Amino acid sequence: MTRVKGGIVTRRRHKKIIKMVKGQYGTRGRLFRRSNEAMLKSLWFAYRDRRNRRRELRALWIVRINAAARMHGMSYSKFMYALKQANVILDRKSLADIAARDPETFRRIAEVAQGAA
Repeated sequence: MTRVKGGIVTRRRHKKIIKMVKGQYGTRGRLFRRSNEAMLKSLWFAYRDRRNRRRELRALWIVRINAAARMHGMSYSKFMYALKQANVILDRKSLADIAARDPETFRRIAEVAQGAA
């Protein structure tokens, strides 16, 4: 069987990987084997953390709603239950945004919730 020299293909593949991890510390951005490990790890973290971001944002919204609801004399769980009873259909993201940016509107929403509770 004839010998195949794969230098250009291998170099192209190596350069692509090293370019992906450019800027990382030490050999992770220079040597192919360390770069490949770093690239695989970073892609896995990116995949995992796209899901974790949603979890963390929901927790942040709940904290903000809880803080605003307590300023109006209600806990988070009682506030959300009262909103359901009052047929106020607002998701946590928009409630947290209203609580942070427009306290007057949130006060009105809290009054509606207190009326339903």
